[in-house]
Amino acid sequence: MKIVIPGGTGHVGQFLSRDLTAAGHDVVVIGRSGGVRWDGKALGPWAAEVDGADAVINLAGRSVGCRYTKDNLWQMLASRIDSTRVVGQAIAAARRPPAVWLQMSTATIYAHRHDAPNDEATGVIGGDEPGVPDYWGYSVRIATEWEAEQAAAHTPSTRQVALRTSIVMSPAPGGAFDVLRRMARLGLGGPVAGGRQWLSWMHEEDFSRAVLFLLDSDISGPVNLAAPNPLPQKDFMRALRAACGVPIGLPATAWMAELGAWALRSDTELLLKSRRVVPGRLREAGFTFNHPDWPAAARDLVSRVG
Repeated sequence: MKIVIPGGTGHVGQFLSRDLTAAGHDVVVIGRSGGVRWDGKALGPWAAEVDGADAVINLAGRSVGCRYTKDNLWQMLASRIDSTRVVGQAIAAARRPPAVWLQMSTATIYAHRHDAPNDEATGVIGGDEPGVPDYWGYSVRIATEWEAEQAAAHTPSTRQVALRTSIVMSPAPGGAFDVLRRMARLGLGGPVAGGRQWLSWMHEEDFSRAVLFLLDSDISGPVNLAAPNPLPQKDFMRALRAACGVPIGLPATAWMAELGAWALRSDTELLLKSRRVVPGRLREAGFTFNHPDWPAAARDLVSRVG
């Protein structure tokens, strides 16, 4: 297939492009800093790549690896809405539109909860959650408006899928696993604010395999991209420390986490929100995970670090 990936120059796009190419597909990356250039806002010569393509996988959007200031949150929202809108316009204008449009979304759309897992059928969408910072609701707003923008696109010949993606773990530098592994190796990988908050994750290999599975399926609508076995943050970090050969991880209170997030130019929502997400629709469709459990996945990822 010819597969066009807007936003394919980022962390996920790099390994996904590699894996799709290795599977024999013709991959065209569209980005601001590489590949076929675009601005993520307006139609241009790049749209010719969409006409006649078999699939589009839109990964574009400002990284969440930043402080959640008012300006950064607005940029996160605008970059996702603008790029989704213009990809929809390119598909709608194509003489030979792609058969499928996989659109990146986020598992952050679900509510902060400990009591039960969120699947696509029974999951609780967040936005009005007691006991959490008010600005966490903005992340849910980003997710819901992001998905709504895809759904509003007039693409009757193109199947639409929203990828509600958990934290993707890749051994390559620059991703979440890279940060968490360095913390564990420094002895800082202990429970954060008690460590009861659930952490949903997905191995990069299963992410790419799931994308290939969805390209060939007839599934449409939201799909959770997450391993079937999320676990509390304290257990997640304990398994990562074991994989790194580090026996001790210092615990951190919420205010200590805030200091650390400030130093890393990140935000504590990424550490403190309980994301208990499971892949209901993928499992129902028969997808099997090569890396369903975190301890084994962590050992595999650590072994792959260059």
